[in-house]
Amino acid sequence: MGAIPWLLIVAICFILIKSLLEFIRGTKAGWRMEMRDSRFSAELFYTLLIIYSTVIIGFGLIYFIISFHGIILVEGERLREVSILGSIIHSVYFSGTTMLTIGYGDITPIGIGRFIALIEALIGYILPTAFILRLVQSQQRSREK
Repeated sequence: MGAIPWLLIVAICFILIKSLLEFIRGTKAGWRMEMRDSRFSAELFYTLLIIYSTVIIGFGLIYFIISFHGIILVEGERLREVSILGSIIHSVYFSGTTMLTIGYGDITPIGIGRFIALIEALIGYILPTAFILRLVQSQQRSREK
């Protein structure tokens, strides 16, 4: 594998990690997420949507970049040649089903793709807990004021 795909993968991983850490810390480019005292928070909902979308697209791009150097996603238990656009769609679809822990089983990772899918599934499993903790912390802060 050449240097450029690895640099792209490192850059995508950096963006993913930075986004997740900013959410966990409660900071985003200098502003702190303050939430109103209500049962539904639009701010938290939009933050959740953006974080999930970022992670799904980021991992989809990682699968896509790695696929140039060997097929890592197998559809229907057979190797298929697909176009570039088809490969992007398959990669993002697989990333979404993995992140959201749906796992239909129609696309299966092989090789290094299994390890990457495992990391993504772990993030998808832990991320809702981080959101709940964030909600509880902000409600506690608003009550202390």
